[in-house]
Amino acid sequence: MNKYVKEFIKRGLLFSGLGPLVAGIVYLILELSKVEIRLSGLDVFLAIIATYIIAFVQAGSSVFEQIESWSSIKSIFFHMTSIYVVYLGGYLINRWIPFDYLVIIIFTSVYIVTFLVIWLFIYFITKRTSDKMNKKLIQFNGGMNDE
Repeated sequence: MNKYVKEFIKRGLLFSGLGPLVAGIVYLILELSKVEIRLSGLDVFLAIIATYIIAFVQAGSSVFEQIESWSSIKSIFFHMTSIYVVYLGGYLINRWIPFDYLVIIIFTSVYIVTFLVIWLFIYFITKRTSDKMNKKLIQFNGGMNDE
């Protein structure tokens, strides 16, 4: 089995249990806020399965960034698309958003902008940290050459 597939599964299994926990917390907050919701057994089951799958794919898909043979654009595309598909599917199956083309377009737009803003934020922080570390290494190695 490909090392990236193994890593995807490992990461997914490690963090997938957090999805249903988040769903439970959301439902608890809604109840404590006196929001009237009526959930059937099927509603609860679908929410648990959907949030488990969403968390699994979200955690697992971070492996795409580590595939050295892929370009950054390809990695970002697969990361963003895999998460988008499970989010949209889970949201539609659970009726958290209606199956309406305008709503899906709005959801998609918000998702893409949010994903890219977060990705760019992380990219620039990582780049800045990497640049600082490289400068320190150059200074350290430069000092070693003086002896």
